[in-house]
Amino acid sequence: MASLNEVMLIGNLGDTPELKKTDKGLEYTKLSIATREVGKDKKEMTEWHKVTVWGKHAANCALYLKKGSLAFVEGKLKTSKYEKNGVTHYSTEIIASDVQFLSTNPTSSAAPAPQNYESLDGIDFGAIPF
Repeated sequence: MASLNEVMLIGNLGDTPELKKTDKGLEYTKLSIATREVGKDKKEMTEWHKVTVWGKHAANCALYLKKGSLAFVEGKLKTSKYEKNGVTHYSTEIIASDVQFLSTNPTSSAAPAPQNYESLDGIDFGAIPF
């Protein structure tokens, strides 16, 4: 049986992204994205997602996105294992393959988002099985 590791989410940035470089000069940025849903008890729940974006997409995210911006992220899950004070910890993040800017913070001084990104028009979000 085949397997699939794919994540798609739409949410708001919790902070303005900063472009960074690895020791080898690869550009990346880390995003913190909040998604919200209303439970059966009418209580709103927020889930925070760690996202790492590499290369050209990272540079565009740092240039055009600000805290509060709405973005569509597509990528895959990656779980890392590390030890701290003798205790094993696990951290799961999304490695983004695509980031689409759905809005920018209206109070930002950044230039408008680039127009070469595909629209989400035509996606039937009701067909998503979760």
